Amino acid sequence: MAKVLIDSDQCRRTVARMAHEIVEHHPDTSAVALVGLHTRGVPLAERLRVLIEEFSGEAPALGTVDIALYRDDVGLGGGRRGVVPVVGETILDFDIASHAVVLVDDVLYTGRTIRAAIDAVFDYGRPPRVELAVLVDRGHREMPIRPDYVGRNLPTSRDERISVHMAEIDGRDEVLLEEGS
Repeated sequence: MAKVLIDSDQCRRTVARMAHEIVEHHPDTSAVALVGLHTRGVPLAERLRVLIEEFSGEAPALGTVDIALYRDDVGLGGGRRGVVPVVGETILDFDIASHAVVLVDDVLYTGRTIRAAIDAVFDYGRPPRVELAVLVDRGHREMPIRPDYVGRNLPTSRDERISVHMAEIDGRDEVLLEEGS
């Protein structure tokens, strides 16, 4: 049985607050690039971009990154043993070296996904700064990674699972807590 932790209205307000925080930290939004991580980080980055443009008058650059080939468990028999990665599209069509990159993802858990995303971005150049924005930080870090912008801190046990649904992909906005199996 899943429990709704964040409903659609709370999600909208949370994303708006995150956009305000990014604008406060980066008054010149033309020097910022939002980079959404596939899958749900992409629509989250797009929403942040729209709101940042609404709040500041200028839209930051937008990109996407797929970390499938940068995962540290590909081919090593890790937790995803036997899973062949499906490689999505990485689009970073702006000058990485002249933009502070804000990586955007739906859930921060161990930090391994973010480490992989940093590796992927650095294959395209050396940004002056890399920050992290996540809708949910559920804890249990395995890497020394800390988000700069957090929608909600939702401490969980390792047996629990956080599922983020985004209207662009799932038809509705909500964050669910599910008991593990």
